[in-house]
Amino acid sequence: MKAIWKNKVIAESKNTIVVEGNHYFPPESTNHSYLTKTDHTTTCGWKGVANYYSVVVDGEINQNAAWVYNTPKEQAANIKNYLAFWKGVEITQ
Repeated sequence: MKAIWKNKVIAESKNTIVVEGNHYFPPESTNHSYLTKTDHTTTCGWKGVANYYSVVVDGEINQNAAWVYNTPKEQAANIKNYLAFWKGVEITQ
């Protein structure tokens, strides 16, 4: 699977984990040079607190387009530190 925005591959892995229809990419499969941490967080009742990143390509910013559970609840331990994407980031094979 690949996560692509503005024709750049942000993440690529054959080992994503699908949760609630979202592909979560292993941290080592992500090109962190395209990510900028933000202060935005959300809370999921069973996964815990998600921290967000903006995706930045060629000076264009896709605000809070990636998220990660750094300290997930026990039920979501399998996606700890895995990144998921939305807001126009294309997930494709």
